Amino acid sequence: MAATLEREIKLRFDSAAEARAAVLAAGAAPARIRRLQEDCLLDTADNQLRQRRCALRVRMESGKGLLTFKGPVQRSIEKVRPEIETVVGDGPLLVRILEELGFHVWFRYQKYREEFTLDDVIVAVDETPVGVFVEIEGGARGIAGMARALGRGPADYLLDSYRGLFERHCEQLGTPPTDMLFDDV
Repeated sequence: MAATLEREIKLRFDSAAEARAAVLAAGAAPARIRRLQEDCLLDTADNQLRQRRCALRVRMESGKGLLTFKGPVQRSIEKVRPEIETVVGDGPLLVRILEELGFHVWFRYQKYREEFTLDDVIVAVDETPVGVFVEIEGGARGIAGMARALGRGPADYLLDSYRGLFERHCEQLGTPPTDMLFDDV
């Protein structure tokens, strides 16, 4: 299977309620209800994937999983990178299998995600331990159009991963980055 190109941006919002209202006002329709996602980033002992600027992620929600390989980010106004993914029946078991094969989890992060759709874009309202973000994924025109409908432009685009946003947050607090997890989950 050939890799597809993932194209996305993130926009920061003050609250999930504000983000949700803005997305609905822009004309997006609800697609998936709010749910907790836990993501694990894996790598080899010698960090081969990170050295190649790639990522291997297992996303778990309700016991099921999604295995994703992401290639290096390409230069663009949006975050663009090759992506290959497949659904798996048991996310925690997949992580265990990958660990048996020599991979290790080097970063875990959680978020509550609610998804909406409009034309060729998927719009997610993500509540994370470091803030609320609207992630827009799809075609370049659709992303730009949705960002404009949300009152935002290219200067507002965040192209960082959640790991990168978490590292910056920890730098500002003067604390070492660990895992980005909610205290009460």
